[in-house]
Amino acid sequence: MLKYIFKRLLIMIVTLWVIITLTFVLMVNIPGSPFNTDQSSNATVQANLEAHYNLDQPYYIQYLLYIKSIVTFEFGPSIKQPNQTVNDLLSRGFPISFELGIITIALAVVSGVLIGIIAALRHNGFLDYLTMGIAVLGISIPNFILATILIQQLAVNLEIFPAATWRSPAHMVLPILALATGPMAIIARLTRSTMLEVLTQDYIKMAKAKGLSPWKVIFKHALRNALMPVVTIMGTLFAGILTGTFVIEQIFAIPGMGRYFVESINQRDYPVIMGTTVFYSAFLIIMLFLVDIVYGILDPRIKMHQKGGRSR
Repeated sequence: MLKYIFKRLLIMIVTLWVIITLTFVLMVNIPGSPFNTDQSSNATVQANLEAHYNLDQPYYIQYLLYIKSIVTFEFGPSIKQPNQTVNDLLSRGFPISFELGIITIALAVVSGVLIGIIAALRHNGFLDYLTMGIAVLGISIPNFILATILIQQLAVNLEIFPAATWRSPAHMVLPILALATGPMAIIARLTRSTMLEVLTQDYIKMAKAKGLSPWKVIFKHALRNALMPVVTIMGTLFAGILTGTFVIEQIFAIPGMGRYFVESINQRDYPVIMGTTVFYSAFLIIMLFLVDIVYGILDPRIKMHQKGGRSR
């Protein structure tokens, strides 16, 4: 177990270093300057600004300073908002984005698993066709299109929910629905297919022969094995939801990291772009690592150590 964790930690560090390096290379190769504005049209003023942000230094010096800022978790001031540091923006925006992502994941998992179980138990019946038809629509419609439809129908036409901001539970409904529908549909289809396979196994037939109640057979014996593929894709889904919040936050005017990240790209705010990218990359890598650990705990057949290059 410890050997497996140590190996995964090394892979995480290397992966993060590659992301950090690629982000830096992309930033320094973007043509133009973030200071090409009316207020910095004077060459002397622009030179002073570049010196202040170390953009006049050789690339290897900038890279070392960039690495130092990551190690110390001090990303420096924003170029477009000099009175705000990147850390300030992260501390203000990330909790909102994280709250949106966590609620979305919880809703997608719970509803997706329940829908998948119902569809499997009513295989080839009306509920099976209905739920899987809805799931196909959920997968097919991009979340930004769904967000527009929800705003038009539920906020503008019916005036049931507010269309924007993040002030109360009512404001959370539409963005969470827009984000959760796609992952929920994926989880529902995956749960259904694995549940159908699990229900044909001999140990399930044995449990039924012992006279156990149907719900006990499903939730105690079948569901644990049926959830293995769902746990496997949780890391990918979580990453997709967190990065997908950037677009949804823009649509619903949510003051999360999405707004700062999109604005920083439009304004070439290098410290914010690189700080946000590194922070989210590290967070998502850690989430994938935790998913691997949970998968090994849930399935006792998986051994988290290797011998002779093969799992045992």
